[in-house]
Amino acid sequence: MRRSLTLRLILSFLIIGITGAVLALVLGRQFTIKEFDRLVLDQAQSDFVETVTAYYEANGSWVGIAGYLRQKQVPPQVPPPLPQPGPQPENNPPAVQQAPPFSFMLVDPSGYVVIPGRLYRVGDQMPVEEFSAGVPVKMDEQVIGRVLTTDIQPDRAPREELYLARTEQALGYAALGAVVIVLLLGVVLARTLTRPLRELTHAIQAMAKGELGQHVAVRRRDELGELAHAFNRMSADLNRANELRRQMTADIAHDLRTPLTVITGYIEALRDGVLQPSPKRFETMYLETQHLRRLVEDLRTLSLADAGELTLNRESMPPQKALEQAAAAHRPQAEEQNIELRVDVAPELPNIHVDPDRLAQILGNLVSNALRYTPAGGQICLAATQKGNRVLLAVQDTGGGIPPDKLPHVFDRFYRGDQAREGNRGESGLGLTIARSVVELHGGTISVESSLGEGTTFTIALPIFLSRPTSKRTKP
Repeated sequence: MRRSLTLRLILSFLIIGITGAVLALVLGRQFTIKEFDRLVLDQAQSDFVETVTAYYEANGSWVGIAGYLRQKQVPPQVPPPLPQPGPQPENNPPAVQQAPPFSFMLVDPSGYVVIPGRLYRVGDQMPVEEFSAGVPVKMDEQVIGRVLTTDIQPDRAPREELYLARTEQALGYAALGAVVIVLLLGVVLARTLTRPLRELTHAIQAMAKGELGQHVAVRRRDELGELAHAFNRMSADLNRANELRRQMTADIAHDLRTPLTVITGYIEALRDGVLQPSPKRFETMYLETQHLRRLVEDLRTLSLADAGELTLNRESMPPQKALEQAAAAHRPQAEEQNIELRVDVAPELPNIHVDPDRLAQILGNLVSNALRYTPAGGQICLAATQKGNRVLLAVQDTGGGIPPDKLPHVFDRFYRGDQAREGNRGESGLGLTIARSVVELHGGTISVESSLGEGTTFTIALPIFLSRPTSKRTKP
């Protein structure tokens, strides 16, 4: 049988409430009785002191004080046991009635016991330390004796017993009321605590049925609120990933269909004799197959990076060499477009430990994008500097820039809303995504800054290679 969390919380609160109420009842009762008995003892002691003081004032000594107190019964004592009925044993005198013990001892100023108690009898002298602890009995500012308590607690009066009984009854009602309040609060709190969990459960069940993009209300600022925030972020990410997956499928289908359609059309026309073979037509088909090859290769690279199986063949190389190779590969295209392509490297830069082919792929993609969106007469600068323990490789252009609302998404997979990925022939649309994956695999980062009408700068931060390589680079 499934037990709900709400019921468990209610039972937990109820157990805690009952435990607390019982402890409060027991401890409160003990404390009340203890303090009440102390009050009774203090009151009885005060009456005792008042009585013996009056006796001393009237008689001028303590002689006969014990008989006087037994007559007064201050404080009231339990009456002595009655003699047993029947004949008394022969040769034995009748049993002498033992006087009831007093609840207080009286000691004269010299320390001699007048009213006995504890282990002291009349006439015993009490030690000074114990004698000094007694309550002084004064007459005309002169100490005429001291009163000490014994182990006998004065009896409570009937009204006092009734007061304690009613106090215990009130404590019992208070404990019962506390349990009821705890139960009610437990129900409210349990429902309040489990409500976000129920909403999360319903949202997760809806997502399991394929209804992505679920959102739960965040009503708290505690751990449950953080859980709701995390769920909302996860749901939004999953929904966006699903949309990107659909867009990816459509983009790949389109990118594959276009060159295949061109190639198929040429082959059918050549087969049927509609077109005659020519170098130009073969060149067109070759370019389309190259486009297909690049698309497949980019998809393979990205899938390997996602699976963590993309291998790097690293070696130590100067940053200037990587930039100059990238510039040399794209200089003819830059000259054709009347764009200045230059390299600016800071002096004495340390080496970087990278896979030269992968780095060339990244820089080539960035330079190609810069050439695509830089107008004639513009500039592209490949720069290298050092910042802390990292080398920064930057590709800066003077193109139109990227809109601020699209800038955060330029590295997103299959994102088609920015300048770098708007359906350019010969490009797969995955270049920046692959660049980010490969840079991160090198332990670096890649970022972008752009201003409309001023240009865009892509910056790659790579860790510095501090030791010389000990092995040769191997091909995969």
